[in-house]
Amino acid sequence: MKIAGTDNGPKWMWALWLVAAMLSLAVLDLTVFGLVIPASALVLAVLTGRGRRLRGSARQTVDKLDLAVVAALYLAVVVLFRVAFTVFTAANVLGLFLCFGAGLVLGVAGPVFYTVRRGRPLSDLGLWLGNWQEAVVLGFVLAAIQFAITLWGYALPAPVDWVPLLVMSLTVGAFETVFFRGFVQTRLSASLGRIPGIALAAALYAAYHVGYGMSGEGMVFLFGLGVVYAVAIALVRNILVLWPLLTPLGSFFNNLNIGDIELPWEAILGFADVLGLMVAAVWLGRRRLRKAARRQA
Repeated sequence: MKIAGTDNGPKWMWALWLVAAMLSLAVLDLTVFGLVIPASALVLAVLTGRGRRLRGSARQTVDKLDLAVVAALYLAVVVLFRVAFTVFTAANVLGLFLCFGAGLVLGVAGPVFYTVRRGRPLSDLGLWLGNWQEAVVLGFVLAAIQFAITLWGYALPAPVDWVPLLVMSLTVGAFETVFFRGFVQTRLSASLGRIPGIALAAALYAAYHVGYGMSGEGMVFLFGLGVVYAVAIALVRNILVLWPLLTPLGSFFNNLNIGDIELPWEAILGFADVLGLMVAAVWLGRRRLRKAARRQA
């Protein structure tokens, strides 16, 4: 079997690479991880690509509208996050949450409605039930490795100090999975080729953390992690491989480890509302596609 839509080697080889990449979190320095993992993925792609051009097909068609929308939504999300965390800050909780929440909702609703507008199925974003068995099994294995390395034996604080963080991690994980993996990576790969699409999507994922005020060293690690997530979603084309286990667990551990994020119980309702708006956007998009299909029939 091949990676969905590619000739870059059998699935089992890439699945083993994903497992090895996650296990390496236990032994590699985070910056080294951010450099070694992408390099190893490129080597494996070259070795299993049978001499095909890295860029993709020689007849690769660049969709300029896709690239423009990706750029516009990306900039809008980063600006909203940057304003939330560096302008409003914790001194203005309402402004911070409204700006942050708007960015999260835009990162899901924007791709959904653009995809529908172009007459494409939501499976393009990984929002479907195809390959769900493979996605669930692979996602569970990767999440189990991550849990064993990061959270096994971790002494959790009082519930009020971690339950709201978990809900936030689930919400942010849903946004990142749909926006970066389902939308940005898919559209870049369609125009630029599989490998450039994955690399650029991972780089954009790392760079978007400037919205949180993150340093460059942390972004190197996130680039490597972004490549891991990108390969996982390319393997099964279903968001269940990353969410609700793998990406939220990583975010949850990071937030716990930082220790400077304090959320009240009321924050759970806020993030639940954001998650609800994301679900509503997907439902409305699916409904519009069904109506269009009925009209054509």
